[in-house]
Amino acid sequence: MKTPSKVLFLLLLTVFSMKSFSQKIVEYYEPVKHDSLKVGIGENDFLPFIQKGYTLMLPENKDLKGVLIFLEDSKYDKKNKSSKQMYTQASEKGFAVLSVSTEIPLDFYFSQSSMLSTHKLIREVFDNYKLPNNNIFFLGASLVGHRAMRYIKFMKEGDFKFQLKIKGIVACNFTMDFTRKWYQHQRDIRINRINLWEPKFINYLLETNLEGTPKTNPENYHNFSSYSYADETNDNVKLFKDYRVRAYIEPAIEYKLTKQLRTLYENNSTDMVGFLAELRIAGNENTELIVLQPEDNPSQERNTQSTWDSINKDELMDWILKQTEK
Repeated sequence: MKTPSKVLFLLLLTVFSMKSFSQKIVEYYEPVKHDSLKVGIGENDFLPFIQKGYTLMLPENKDLKGVLIFLEDSKYDKKNKSSKQMYTQASEKGFAVLSVSTEIPLDFYFSQSSMLSTHKLIREVFDNYKLPNNNIFFLGASLVGHRAMRYIKFMKEGDFKFQLKIKGIVACNFTMDFTRKWYQHQRDIRINRINLWEPKFINYLLETNLEGTPKTNPENYHNFSSYSYADETNDNVKLFKDYRVRAYIEPAIEYKLTKQLRTLYENNSTDMVGFLAELRIAGNENTELIVLQPEDNPSQERNTQSTWDSINKDELMDWILKQTEK
């Protein structure tokens, strides 16, 4: 006996409705500054400023259990590209999702002004929308993840009245050791087998803002890094020892060897595994490493954003919820 089309339609609609959750999206961005920043030695090495502000997703008709925070660019990552992927899962579990951007393009959080700007925006959002300062998780890949680590260090070391009560960090395939990163880019430039815009751009920023190279000013590189193999003390790691940390890596060894002629040292996975090892030495028993395999990522590209895109967000949200129950 065939199911009437109308009955089938209503059945599908019911199933869809069960998986849909009402959301409220709030956006606030300041007008963009008509100016640019120098990011290299060339006469055209400038990037325009971007919009400072935030996007907040609030699940409607639910008591909030916590907040997921992404420190995303408002332009270069296609505004809120990573955080949007968590909206449905967060709504279902009663979490708000907040994405915050400074005005600096591709901001590495070298300056305290960037981190202070982020801190003020986060405080305003929590105050204005009565967000619960509990069960706070920072998430992100690439610069989004790096900014989270820099901001947490800034907040914990600063004498701020408003302090986020952070429960955990979801770290996805980003650089933690900028000594290693500088050497990686020096090798890229030397062998000249890939597009050198990024290696030249990042090493210019590092050398300019950290006042030299890892050879001439190693302490500044250690202080800027969440973790560094060359740092015998790794004091920054201790800042994160009380958090629940899940790290996603995608080594993509064959891809990087074939496409970029990179070694295991030129790989963010090296940093993240070292970071977890140091966390465990410091006494953190709440760390977890997820290694994505080639079959887990359908993208033809192997980069930090594609790693984040390929993560099972339902399973990740289940993990986040479990951490709040412990």
